[in-house]
Amino acid sequence: MVKRDFLAISEWPEQEIRDTLDLARKMKKGEVYPRPLEGKTAALIFHKPSLRTRVSFEAGVAELGGQGLFITDAEIKLGVRESIADVARVLSRYVALIVIRTFSQDHVVELARYASVPVINALTDKLHPCQVMGDILTAAEHLGRIDNLTVAFLGDGNNVFHSWANLAAKIPMDLRLGTSAQTLPDSELVENARSAGKSKITITRDPAEAVTGADVVYTDVWASMGQKELVGERQKLLQKFQVNSDLLSRAKESAIVMHCLPAERGREITDEVMDGPQSVIFDEAENRLHAQKAIMVKVLES
Repeated sequence: MVKRDFLAISEWPEQEIRDTLDLARKMKKGEVYPRPLEGKTAALIFHKPSLRTRVSFEAGVAELGGQGLFITDAEIKLGVRESIADVARVLSRYVALIVIRTFSQDHVVELARYASVPVINALTDKLHPCQVMGDILTAAEHLGRIDNLTVAFLGDGNNVFHSWANLAAKIPMDLRLGTSAQTLPDSELVENARSAGKSKITITRDPAEAVTGADVVYTDVWASMGQKELVGERQKLLQKFQVNSDLLSRAKESAIVMHCLPAERGREITDEVMDGPQSVIFDEAENRLHAQKAIMVKVLES
């Protein structure tokens, strides 16, 4: 069988995405207990600090029967201390799976090219596919479906939004981004998602237009990791996109609120919304575990 990686949602067929979400639901309910990592080790390469990603992957590896080996940039300076290709070849001799959270998407792609074991993208500056798989799993739990949702993303056109756009290329939805002219997403990625013909994707400068009638209201920090020097500038650009009660009132009464965390409370989202009855933010955080376990099972099937 051909080796299977999970580097971007857009690289997986629609049915495989649906099957993975179905498996995640079954595993969460305790209906199935796959143990594909029994007696095996997974390399967890983390070049960025992490709470949810690290703990959910370490817990997930253990629950799939394996052991996670946490590796920092001090041990692996990709492309500096030795080539990415050599790192991939060496790790493939030791472990059954590689999970990597790093900066460059190109580095992850190169690692996967030379690794003979599956590689999972746990976050790059361009994409955050595992997060969005957990997000859509959460939407299915609370809204009863994944198809034809209206999703309003408020704030920076960042890696999380990019992965939502990649999902929109596979699953039909009305995806809207409310952002400033200075914080737009990757235009080529968005056009590729539009050209798939599955979804409507709108980018607007008007937060009310983005949120009106939405099923899901989503936000993220305005300055991602490695961009904290831009907080003041982003505050000025994105203030009107803050998710607060007034803005949320324009969404459907049944709408749910999501945030991939960590949150800067009082900036991109208010406490009253984050802790309010429409928030599913901590369910969303939990579902990272279940979605990632299902992804690991799927790539290890190959």
